[in-house]
Amino acid sequence: AQNNLGACYYNGQGVPQDYAEAVKWFRKAAEQGHAGAQYRLGICYGKGLGVPQDHEEAAKWVRKAAEQGDAGAIELLKKWGEY
Repeated sequence: AQNNLGACYYNGQGVPQDYAEAVKWFRKAAEQGHAGAQYRLGICYGKGLGVPQDHEEAAKWVRKAAEQGDAGAIELLKKWGEY
């Protein structure tokens, strides 16, 4: 549910688009081990959406998601040459 709420804020679906609020909800789910939220949180850090851009923090969350088999995270790591 936390990841889904984050996605609503990220996309402005049913609520005003608010990346900082999206990050808040993605982080809650990511810290509980939700792979999709970890990937999305990594994307936010990578693009500087709702948080200061931080490539190290982005890579940390994307790697966590990839370790759980998240396809999007694995593809991104391949693009980065890390998978």
